[in-house]
Amino acid sequence: MIFDPDLIKQVYQTFEARVDKTRSVMGRPLTFTEKILYAHLDESDTIKKYEKAKDYVNFRPDRVAMQDATAQMALLQFMQAGRKKVAVPSTVHCDHLIQAREGAATDLANAKVTNQEVFDFLESVSSKYGIGFWKPGAGIIHQVILENYAFPGGMMIGTDSHTVNAGGLGMIAIGVGGADACDVMAGLSWELKLPALIGVKLTGKLNGWTSAKDVILKVAGILTVKGGTGYILEYFGAGAESISCTGKGTICNMGAEIGATTSVFGYDAKMEAYLRGTGRTDIAELAGNLKDYLKADPEIYDHPEKYFDQVIGIDLSELEPHINGPFTPDLATPLSQFAIKVRENNWPEKLEAGLIGSCTNSSYEDLTRAASVARQAIEKKLKIKSEFTITPGSEQVRYTAARDGLIDTFEKLGGMVLANACGPCIGQWARQGAEKQEKNSIMTSFNRNFSGRNDGNPNTHAFVASPELVTAFSIAGTLLFNPVKDTLVNERGERVMLDEPAGMEMPAKGFEVQENGYQAPAEDGSRISVVVQPGSQRLQLLEPFESWDGNDLAGLRLLIKVKGKCTTDHISMAGPWLKYRGHLDNISNNLLMGAVNAFNHKTNAVMNFITGEYDGVPKTARMYKEHATGSVVVGDENYGEGSSREHAAMEPRHLGVKAVIVRSFARIHETNLKKQGVLALTFARKEDYDLIREDDMLDIIGLNHFSPGRDLTLRLHHADGSSEDIPARHSYNENQIEWFKAGSALNLIKISQL
Repeated sequence: MIFDPDLIKQVYQTFEARVDKTRSVMGRPLTFTEKILYAHLDESDTIKKYEKAKDYVNFRPDRVAMQDATAQMALLQFMQAGRKKVAVPSTVHCDHLIQAREGAATDLANAKVTNQEVFDFLESVSSKYGIGFWKPGAGIIHQVILENYAFPGGMMIGTDSHTVNAGGLGMIAIGVGGADACDVMAGLSWELKLPALIGVKLTGKLNGWTSAKDVILKVAGILTVKGGTGYILEYFGAGAESISCTGKGTICNMGAEIGATTSVFGYDAKMEAYLRGTGRTDIAELAGNLKDYLKADPEIYDHPEKYFDQVIGIDLSELEPHINGPFTPDLATPLSQFAIKVRENNWPEKLEAGLIGSCTNSSYEDLTRAASVARQAIEKKLKIKSEFTITPGSEQVRYTAARDGLIDTFEKLGGMVLANACGPCIGQWARQGAEKQEKNSIMTSFNRNFSGRNDGNPNTHAFVASPELVTAFSIAGTLLFNPVKDTLVNERGERVMLDEPAGMEMPAKGFEVQENGYQAPAEDGSRISVVVQPGSQRLQLLEPFESWDGNDLAGLRLLIKVKGKCTTDHISMAGPWLKYRGHLDNISNNLLMGAVNAFNHKTNAVMNFITGEYDGVPKTARMYKEHATGSVVVGDENYGEGSSREHAAMEPRHLGVKAVIVRSFARIHETNLKKQGVLALTFARKEDYDLIREDDMLDIIGLNHFSPGRDLTLRLHHADGSSEDIPARHSYNENQIEWFKAGSALNLIKISQL
C-alpha cells in the first residue's frame, strides 16, 4: 500500500524547478541536503543565500509522525489549536508503552489492558482529526516510517529524536518536540536555524563481522555526543552506495547520539530496491525520473572540502567492528581492543544479557545476520550463556521473519522474542533483580546507553554493538570474547569458532504480513468525541501558561545547579514514568530527579530555602511555586541531550522555573524550552557557571529590551550581601521572543486564531 501518493507526486512535481532556482541564486553546485531544504522553504520565504548556523528559516514539512508517549502531549496541545483536521499527513504509532516482561504475546496483551485509557484517547483523537493510527504491536515508529512513509527528497518532522532514521531512504527527517508538531499540524510553517553541513565520505565495502552499525559507532567516537550539534550529516561515496537501505537507516538513526539535526544519504539503487520490495514501485519510478536531483551535484562529491563545513573519511574495507560504552554512546572501542579496555577499566566481565532489535537495528537484514550466528551456535552444539532477547521492528518484519524460520532459530537458541515495540531500549524492561542495583554488564544493538536507561539500574554497564556481535557475545557470555579470533567450547568439549555472519537485505520471497496494525481515520471526524475524565491519573487537559508580565525577573531561587551530563532522561525519566506522559501535573513529580546537584554530588537532593533542609527537586519546586517564588535551573555542557521529549521543558515551566541557564544546550531541548515560555540562556563566559552559589538569589535583567543578539544580564545576590552581574546570551529571534511574551508558542497560535 502506498500512503499519501498525491502528496509525494506534488513534492516531485515542484522539486526540480525549486532546486534549479536555488542553484541559480546560490551560483554554485548544491549538496543533497540543500536541495531538500530549499525545496521545502515556506512559500513566504524567498530563496536567498541563508547563513548556516545563524539564520532561522521557515520550512513546510511534508508530514508529521508521533509515538504514543509523546503524541499524548502533542495532541493535547493540538486540541487547543481550533482546527477540525490536521493540515499535513500525520500518524500516531503505539510503540513506547509496551513493557518487556514475559514475551511478545503476553506483554502486548498486558499493555492493552494497562494502557487502555491512553490507547483509546490516541485512537479517538487520531480518528477525529484525520491522523493515521498504528495500533499497539504494529511496530516501532521509525521502522514503520521507513517501510511505509519515507521517500527520497521528502521532509518530515517527528516527536522522537530518532525520527532521523528516515534519512536512510533519502529524506530529511528531524526530531522535534510536540509543540513543533502541533504547529505543523495546525498549518503553520516550521522554523529551524539553518544547519551547517558535515560530509562523510565512505569508500570501500563492509566485510566480515563489520556492519552498518559500526559506521555510526565509529563516527560517534570521532564527533562525540555533541560534535554533530547544529549540523546535518550527508553520507556519500561508493561505500555509501554499497550499504543497504535499512543499513543506511541504522547509520542515520544513531546520528541523534552525536547531536546532529539529522543525517541523509543520496538516492541510489539500494533505496530503489527497498521501495520496490516494500510495495512502493510507483514511488521508485517517480524517484528514478528525478535521480540526478535526489543526490548532490557531481562537483560536490568531487571536491567535498569546498562545500561541506567539515569532511570525515572512512574506508569501510578497513573498518573494524566497534563496541561503544558504557554509559555514553560515543565511547568507541574497536573489537580488537575491547577485552583490553574491559580489564583496564574493571568493567564486569560476565555478560548478563544481550538484547537485539530497537528502532536502530530491527530490520529483516539485521535479523538474518544475527540468526546466521544463532544458527551456527545450534549446529556447533554451543549453549547460549546470557539472557537473550529479540525485538522485531514491525509486524511486517516479524511475520516475514517467522515465515522464513528466523524466529524459530532464535527461540531454539534460547532467545525470547519481545513485542514489536521499543521495550528495553527506552527503559520498558521489567528486568528481574534490577532493583538490587548490582554492578553488571549487558550488550545491546540499541542506540542509547545512559546510566539507568535500560533497566533503571545505574550500575548496569550497557554496551552498544551490532545485532550479530551482540548475538555472538551472548553465546560466549563474556566481554573478553572476540568472535574474529577466539574459540568457544561446545557441549561435547570441542573448541569451535563462529563463522562470519551472513544476511539478506531483502527476503527472497518478499515481505508478507496478515495484519499490519494500521487504522485509517474517519472520513468525517466531527461526530467523534474525545473524552478525558476529570479524575484521570493518565490524562489531563492543558491549561495555558501565563504570559510574561512585562517586567524583569527578580528574586528567583536556584532550584538546582546541575553538574555534568544531564540528558532528557535525567530531566524527565522514562521507564515507569511513561504512564504519566499525558498528565502534566503527575509527570512533573519526576522533574530533574536524575540530575546531579553540583553542591552535594547527589541526585534528587537540593536545598529548599523555605524549609532550610535538603529535599527532592520536584517537591522543592512545588513549594517555591506555592510561595510565588520563581526558580532557575543552571546546567552544564550539552544540557538536554537525548530524547526529544518536551516534558523535560513543560515540567519546569509547570513547576515555576522561569529560566534555564547553561554552558551549552542540545538543539531540540533548547527549542522545546523556548516553545514553552522558559527562558533558555547560556553563559557568555562558560567559566561563569562556577560563580553560581547554592544560596544565591537571582535576577534576570534586560527583558524590556529583549531582542535578537542582545545579551541579558544575570544578577547574582550572594548570601554575604555582595552581588555581581554576568552576561547571559540567547539565540532567540523576533518570533521566538513573541513566544516568550505570550507565555508559550501555543498561546501565540491561539491569539492568532481569535
